[in-house]
Amino acid sequence: MKKTVMIAVAVLAMASCSRNRFHVEGQVSNAKDSVLYFEHMGLAGCDVLDSVRLDDDGSFSFSGEGQEAPEFYRLRISDQIVSLAIDSTETVTVKAHWPRMASEYEVDGSEECRTIKALALKQMDLQRRAMQVSRDEGLTVDQVNDSILAMIRSYKVEVKRKYIFPAPNRPSAYYALFQTLGNMLLFNPRADKADIKVFAAVATSWDTYWPEAERGRNLHNIAIEGMRNVRISEAQANRAIDASKVQETGVIDIALRDNKGQVRRLTDLKGRVVLLDFHVFATSESPARILLLRELYNKYHGQGLEIYQVSLDADEHFWKQQTAALPWISVREDKGVGSTMLTVYNVQAVPEFFLIDRGNNLTGRSQTIKDLDQAIRSLL
Repeated sequence: MKKTVMIAVAVLAMASCSRNRFHVEGQVSNAKDSVLYFEHMGLAGCDVLDSVRLDDDGSFSFSGEGQEAPEFYRLRISDQIVSLAIDSTETVTVKAHWPRMASEYEVDGSEECRTIKALALKQMDLQRRAMQVSRDEGLTVDQVNDSILAMIRSYKVEVKRKYIFPAPNRPSAYYALFQTLGNMLLFNPRADKADIKVFAAVATSWDTYWPEAERGRNLHNIAIEGMRNVRISEAQANRAIDASKVQETGVIDIALRDNKGQVRRLTDLKGRVVLLDFHVFATSESPARILLLRELYNKYHGQGLEIYQVSLDADEHFWKQQTAALPWISVREDKGVGSTMLTVYNVQAVPEFFLIDRGNNLTGRSQTIKDLDQAIRSLL
């Protein structure tokens, strides 16, 4: 009798363990010897949970512990990504084709994952159309910006109407909030009043369905921070710039925290020649640009050159990793491309740089400086 009870308990325990796990399985064709990663997309960043080197048929199978609230994962080979939302203990099957895995895949077992695929494809199409416009040499900078902004507005209206407001509790609604164009959040509650309402709607819905979920609390914090930032920006926009201070310094001051947490002011560098650089590390052009800046810094820093680099990256942790070994002043604007600072300095595209002389006077910018090396030498 005791032995029978023990067996029954063991069976129940095994069944319980089985019920508490989810499974992601399938095939990636034409990807022999590629490493497929299974990653968790947490609030603090991306963590690799498992990986497999694919064989001839490309089969894979991953599993994980089911969570009380929906969680987000992805399958990745190189830069090709399939995003997934996992609700509890479901089994999701993905069949993809390399090398266009991010767009050429089918998913079964999860309606949410199919919806996320639709959103991902829409995002890719927006990216393609924006790149097409930006490469049109017949358009001015203003025309390019106006056209891309119109695309973004139209995209956001459709996503809100079709994917977010009808069911704000769904994981796909949460996923839509964090879609980007390049490095720019399409829904940016830190700079747009209307986007605050979208974040708040999803946050409230997650509170109802998953009151203990950390993601719901995070959404609320983002919405609250957005309301605060918008109020500050509106107050700053209503203030007149002190003309006497502009005349005295020659530049409008920037005061931001560097990658060590210290506030660094641009005007504190008076007495040195300053290269003011607006930069986004999460772009393919970044490594080459950083190499160029390193050459200039190594060459002229001893003679009085300083670089004050303003990052517009959305991911603070990523920015800190990228700047940890850089020798110059690295600060970050957490409002990103929504910053009023870009308007003040008339930054139309990033990267962008300005050259400031020893008296804190702006002497030129990328459009007016043909030879940066020579321009720096002339001010030293």
